[in-house]
Order: sequence, then structure tokens, then C-alpha cells
Amino acid sequence: MAMSRPADNVPLHADAAAEPPPDPLSLNLNVSQAEGEWGGGDALVAAIGRVAAALSRHPAGGGTQGREATIVLGSDRLLRRLNATYRGRDVPTNVLSFPFKPRARADREANRYLGDVVLAAETVAAEAAQRRLEPVHHVQHLVLHGLLHLIGYDHETEAEAVAMERLETEILTAIGLKDPYASKPPSQH
Repeated sequence: MAMSRPADNVPLHADAAAEPPPDPLSLNLNVSQAEGEWGGGDALVAAIGRVAAALSRHPAGGGTQGREATIVLGSDRLLRRLNATYRGRDVPTNVLSFPFKPRARADREANRYLGDVVLAAETVAAEAAQRRLEPVHHVQHLVLHGLLHLIGYDHETEAEAVAMERLETEILTAIGLKDPYASKPPSQH
């Protein structure tokens, strides 16, 4: 579900001095581990980067080139707290998206930052095991799902859900992953 990013949220960005300059032709991601047990290190960050690059190349992601987003690797505890605060649901969830909402004229003029996507390690790992997926592939799917929310896609209606799932499948299969909805029980589509 897409939500507005809170103004008083804990800073989620890596040290700006350590970041490479933004690439004007792709979606630039900052990946930050806030909480949770996340394995994979650089390989996980690279896998997440492949999703951003694939989205940038896809016609649906045309507005992402030269823009930025943050991927936060969190825990069930963090996602439960965010879910309760911003959605009124006191349970952990796999992914939450916080689109950036500019408030000042300078924010609107910059218009580079899309927002934050936050994932929960324990829920992501449990879902991957239940669906017999490689955990990194499930992370890639959820990152893409969250990024699509940041650029305006949603699944509130059946038609929106079908369109969003089709985009996710197209983009993920373009980078060699399986259809993420093929391994999901039909009741969860």
C-alpha cells in the first residue's frame, strides 16, 4: 500500500559522501539496513539494483530515469510499527511504500526523490520459504512492488491489481525471474 512519508521519520539515507553521483538514465537507489537479519550483503544490493534498472528500461517506468528512492531493509517489528501508525493495522507486513510528497517549492522543483520502500526480513523470509522461492527473488519482487507504488500504481480494485501484477511479471521475467504470481496460491492473487 502506498503512503506518504512522515516528515519526522528517522533519516534513511546512506552517507552522501559515499554515494556515487546519480545516473541520469536510471532509477538510483539508496539501500539501507535499519533492522532485521538480512543476508547477502553486496549481492543483495546488486539484485535490488537490477530491479531498479529493469523498471527504468520498461515503458511503465519511464518517469523514473534520473530519480531516486530508498530501500530500507527492516524487521517485522519496524513494519508492524509503521503499519500500525500509518495504516491502523497492528501487524507486520512484507512491504510498505512511502511516496515522497513535496511540501515546499524547492521540494517540487527538485522532484528527484520518489520515496521509501521498507521491507520486513522475517515476513519476507517466511513468505519465500512458504512459496519455495529464492529469498533474493522474493526481495526483488517486493522491491519492484514497492517502487511501482511510488510511481503511482496501486491494487485497490481488481483491474488495478491485474495491471500491477502484469507489470511486475513483465519486469521480473525480463531479468530472468519466474512469474511471482505463478507460485502464489490463487486465494492470494
